[in-house]
Amino acid sequence: MNDDSNQNSFSLIADFDGDIQNLFNIETGKILPILPLRNMVLFPGIVVPIAIERGFSLEVIKQARDNEEYIGVLCQNEPDVDTPTEKQLYKTGTVAKVMRILELPEKRITVLLQGFGRFKMEKLIQTSPTYMAQIKQLKETHTDEDNQEFSALVDACRDLTVRLFKLNDNLRDESYFAIRNISNKVFLINFICTNLSIPIKEKMELLMASNIKDRAYKLLSILNREIQYASLKANIQERTREDLDQQQKEYFLQQQIKNMQDELGESPMDQDIHNLEEKAKTKKWNEETRKAFEKELDKLARINPQSPDYNVQQNYLQTMISLPWNEFTTDNIDIKNAERTLNSDHYGLEKVKERILEHLAVLKLRGDFKSPIICLYGPPGIGKTSLGKSIAKALKRKYVRVSLGGVHDEAEIRGHRRTYIGAMPGRIIQSLIKCGSSNPVFVLDEIDKISRENINGDPASALLEVLDPEQNVAFHDNFLDLDYDLSKILFIATANTLSTIPTPLLDRMELIEMSGYITEEKIEIAKRHLIPKEKEATGFTKQQKISFTKPALERLIEQYTRESGVRQLEKRINEIFRKEAFTYVKENTIPYPSIKPEHIPMLLKKPPFNRDKYQGNDYAGVVTGLAWTSVGGEILFIETSLSQGKAGKLTLTGNLGDVMKESAVLALEYIKAHAETLGIDYKVFDNWNIHIHVPEGAVPKDGPSAGITIATSIASALTQRKVLSGVAMTGEITLRGKVLPVGGIKEKILAAKRAGITMIILSNENQKDIEEIPEIYLRGVTFRYVENVQDVLNIALTQEKVENPINFEVKEESKGEK
Repeated sequence: MNDDSNQNSFSLIADFDGDIQNLFNIETGKILPILPLRNMVLFPGIVVPIAIERGFSLEVIKQARDNEEYIGVLCQNEPDVDTPTEKQLYKTGTVAKVMRILELPEKRITVLLQGFGRFKMEKLIQTSPTYMAQIKQLKETHTDEDNQEFSALVDACRDLTVRLFKLNDNLRDESYFAIRNISNKVFLINFICTNLSIPIKEKMELLMASNIKDRAYKLLSILNREIQYASLKANIQERTREDLDQQQKEYFLQQQIKNMQDELGESPMDQDIHNLEEKAKTKKWNEETRKAFEKELDKLARINPQSPDYNVQQNYLQTMISLPWNEFTTDNIDIKNAERTLNSDHYGLEKVKERILEHLAVLKLRGDFKSPIICLYGPPGIGKTSLGKSIAKALKRKYVRVSLGGVHDEAEIRGHRRTYIGAMPGRIIQSLIKCGSSNPVFVLDEIDKISRENINGDPASALLEVLDPEQNVAFHDNFLDLDYDLSKILFIATANTLSTIPTPLLDRMELIEMSGYITEEKIEIAKRHLIPKEKEATGFTKQQKISFTKPALERLIEQYTRESGVRQLEKRINEIFRKEAFTYVKENTIPYPSIKPEHIPMLLKKPPFNRDKYQGNDYAGVVTGLAWTSVGGEILFIETSLSQGKAGKLTLTGNLGDVMKESAVLALEYIKAHAETLGIDYKVFDNWNIHIHVPEGAVPKDGPSAGITIATSIASALTQRKVLSGVAMTGEITLRGKVLPVGGIKEKILAAKRAGITMIILSNENQKDIEEIPEIYLRGVTFRYVENVQDVLNIALTQEKVENPINFEVKEESKGEK
């Protein structure tokens, strides 16, 4: 690239014996030829060599030499431009005179320019064949050289520049020499400004300063900054050099230590290998595993201890040694003792306990049996994870728990290959190393919450090998790269829902549903486990008597918690004990030694929840249904109202899901099809709108189990007949009126009992569910089993009309008269 600049050439001081003011304030015309320069600013009184390569620049130089006239030197603000416009030139420049033109080899031309006064370009009036501009001369204000402040300022600039030159190896000796010997203070300041390696923008700011003292102060500030930067750079270089020296020193020392150890005998590497060999003698390996270990140990002996591969290889061998190969704990196969242990730790959960005891019985008869792979699923807080601990305690096995929630990398299960830096075995192998046994109770917690993104492989698919009894005899971890037997491990997976677990994984597990606890069960759990635990946790002793009455616990459960498990109940009991502890410490007395229902609001404020109560049968179209939620059973009111209208429109409200809306349409179609049987005039459907509503509109509702309830509600509204007192129902319906079975029967029965219901209508096929429920939960409730909707209506609808019933005939007649 062509470049009219000083090309880092050394600048000189003008040879001038007269008054400096005459040099800096020289008179010129108002029009001057202009020489644009790149990357260079000329200061008054300074002589600089300029390499000339642009044609118009050479023309300006020759004319100025031939005519012995002054030129204006301006710096470009965009150095990459060959033909700058007025906007691409700085406005402030220096008047200069051509002192000499030097013709160098290869047709290169260099000119020596001497700077005089400063000027400001007012307008660029010509750009070809040469640049011409209209200018205005700028005056320089000088300070008396005897001024102490100015003298001190100049000396400071001189000293800092010398210091900077010493820190910077690239600066020339000539500059250093000149700065030490320039006597004129003004020339010295301008000389430093010219030769300092700073951005052009900062040099222009120095040139624009009309007062030499102001220029010196700005220069001092820049010099201080440059020295700090140069010092920092020098320190970094010095530290780097020291680090390299330290590394070399450490290397030589390590070599000396190695030589000394070789002279003395066994080296650390030999000690490592010897320790591994001694530990290997105690391992119960098969022949294949032992050969693999010896091969890897020989490889370790050939690796230089200073190599990174040495630590990787040593870590692998330590993993092999640490694993409990064929090391098992002895199972406690005393069935009665195991049953006592399970019952003491958990109340209820009979199905799970029964399955564990069956496994123990088979183990006792056969002596050796593959452990089952169980998946416990149900709502949170019901004791799925803690049950794993109890099972381990009952079997006298080690307990291991791995949380799979959020796991998104297959390597978390199978481990990383040893080719990666920082490789390690998967969680299965790591957990076995920690527990030191090959037959622990292994809880895979939150298996339904494994990430489905599959960015780094699919961890759910990796679990297929772990949980398949036919494959886990030879589980292959990528890091271990050897087969490991997992078949003796009792795997217990826990999940809140099965919908997010892949079907192949579900197929490998024995599914056991754990439904939520009923109120009666929660009361027993609180008495046996939660109250003693929280009493001890809050610092009360056994001698300090604090107890809960059964009604108090019932109120606490029904009005202060809404959950399937007992986590919130535990928190509420803890809160009560904390309140008691606070009063006891403050007043040295326990306020409520026996906590009764009326004490609960005093300790916990107002109850956040209220159970629905049966509302009677005074209104037509209001029927009580039963629903299952994740926090237990609830009663559900279905309300149907009628209003006159031409279209006979059906309106559904109450935040209903698609399935529940379809149930309402089915129920209405069934009632229409059997209107004559029910004594309903078919014209009613043409002249009356039907509105079905389920209260608590903010709560989403869905599912098919409200089918018979909706049908009964519509029939009651259209016939104005009362619904049988104290009755609730649940069941799905088909278009032909068949009643199908539904789930959650146990929870629904308990909800009905809490609400004061005395009769429940169910599908015939739900009778088997009732027979599995203990008799204690069925007392006080009568069950009626039905085949179709007509059976439901025959039971649920009485012949008695509600008070002030709608007279459909009168309404229709009056409508016709209008």
